[in-house]
Amino acid sequence: MTTIFQRKDRVLAATLFLTSLGSASSAFGQAASPAGGLGAQLNAMSGEAINAGGQFGGMAMYVAALVCFIGGVWALWQSRHPQNRETGRVAMGLAGLVLCGLFATGGVWINKAAVSASGGNATINDAPAMVQFGTGG
Repeated sequence: MTTIFQRKDRVLAATLFLTSLGSASSAFGQAASPAGGLGAQLNAMSGEAINAGGQFGGMAMYVAALVCFIGGVWALWQSRHPQNRETGRVAMGLAGLVLCGLFATGGVWINKAAVSASGGNATINDAPAMVQFGTGG
């Protein structure tokens, strides 16, 4: 007679085995995919996800730059009113404008860091392009 703990151990072992089997088959499917096969479809999906992430990253940087610019200009404008003379308004406005510039040029900084880290072998931008993993053959 088996106890409940032994049954849980068996279920856990079977789950781990099937999970490892599933992840190994998807990696094999990507590496040895015929044209139009499951691996090619996974390759295309991952390439499109990378492209979408690049587009979203560029958009998020520009939105953050716009928010920082509006916040910085608003803080500088508020600092000129007599009823808003608390300390830090001018510094908040200047910080917003500096962050606006950093966010607006974020893609250039990321590209420079990637090129430096890879020894000149990387190019990163937010232009959509197809990404190919492996030989695809």
